[in-house]
Amino acid sequence: MTALSSVPPAHPAVAGPPARFRDLLASEWIKMRSLRSTPWTIALTVLFVLGSAAVAATTDSTAESSPTEFLPFDAYPPAGYWTLMLVASCVGALTVVSEYSSGLIHTTTVAVPARGSVVLAKAAVTAAVWTAVGTITSTGSFLVSQAVLSTRHAGVVLTHPGVVRALVASAVLAPVCALVGLGLGVVLRHAAATMVTSVFVLLMLPTMFSESNRWSADIKHTLVSSAWKRLVETWEPGPDSLAYTATVPGSWLVYVLWPLVAVVLAVFVVRRRDV
Repeated sequence: MTALSSVPPAHPAVAGPPARFRDLLASEWIKMRSLRSTPWTIALTVLFVLGSAAVAATTDSTAESSPTEFLPFDAYPPAGYWTLMLVASCVGALTVVSEYSSGLIHTTTVAVPARGSVVLAKAAVTAAVWTAVGTITSTGSFLVSQAVLSTRHAGVVLTHPGVVRALVASAVLAPVCALVGLGLGVVLRHAAATMVTSVFVLLMLPTMFSESNRWSADIKHTLVSSAWKRLVETWEPGPDSLAYTATVPGSWLVYVLWPLVAVVLAVFVVRRRDV
């Protein structure tokens, strides 16, 4: 008679402690800084924006005629800040899309089943990085432009009326666009589609509407680039103006709602949809 060999009882797998949110933040920070393209992209973008401010201030023929006025589009030229919007939104989108294209998102969701927390961690790191970039860029643009204008006795100091609002609006523009790109990346999950949509929504769509009609102006004023333009402007519309001008509080509200809606939508989608 053959004796049955005893089989040791199987021990249940011991689950590790759930990932804390600060662990997710550390993980997302490592992912971002480990990409070689990230610091180079940020550095080149900052240099381009500062260079555009220097060129705008140098070529402004009206600077000497109003030496006591703050010239906002010398400090914050549209060409430079449209480029900043484009780069910030694309890099924000790539923080998500790159994981989908490489398949790393499957590993991430297995390690952290709380997908909403992962998206929030990505959003927090993205917002922090691009807030720092935006602050450096905005402050640098002001300093560079005023250094150039000072040689023509047209520079102003930081405490000049309108400067602080324009500086803050230009600094916050970068994280706003980065979070919009991140939200679109979660929803679309495709690099080309996300970038094209970001360019269209942030840069091209505002050009399709004018401020001469009320309905068109109302739509235009809800877009990010239009809000930035209004916040940078230091003048109020004249009494004879036929255009419908956005309000300053309304423009700040646009800054708040776009990234908030983008992140909330991203969390909702990632919880409802399979990876």
